[in-house]
Amino acid sequence: MEIRIATQEDIDLLMSSRLEMLKVVNDLPQDYQYDEQFVNESRDYFLNGDQITVLAIDNGEVIGCASMSFMWIMPTFSHPTGRRAHLMNVYTRNTYRRQGIARKMCEILIDETWRRGATEISLDATTMGRPLYESLGFTSSTECMVLTKE
Repeated sequence: MEIRIATQEDIDLLMSSRLEMLKVVNDLPQDYQYDEQFVNESRDYFLNGDQITVLAIDNGEVIGCASMSFMWIMPTFSHPTGRRAHLMNVYTRNTYRRQGIARKMCEILIDETWRRGATEISLDATTMGRPLYESLGFTSSTECMVLTKE
């Protein structure tokens, strides 16, 4: 098994893993057809977005993925670089779970994120994922409020 940071040459693997992950976590049917704009925007983000994605590959098949998206905001005293990151889309195929794959993918992303100068990593945790994130040092926050466009 290989766990590594993806490159642009991995675009087909990146897209297949993202679309598979979204079907599973959203309980979509296997024959679900994604909107063309959504697929194109996702592809463009992998190719041009400020992000890192780690792939777990076994026998040439992607069996896990995790991404870190970077954002740059106005620097503050506690975040002097203004560089922050958001961990997302941590996914391992069901038959590969509980083997440390998600942990390894997250550790690679966290190390690379600190190396790139970010001062904070946020994430949205599912109930199932919360123990992993807590074991990696993440804590719950009461600082964030969200407004979404309806």
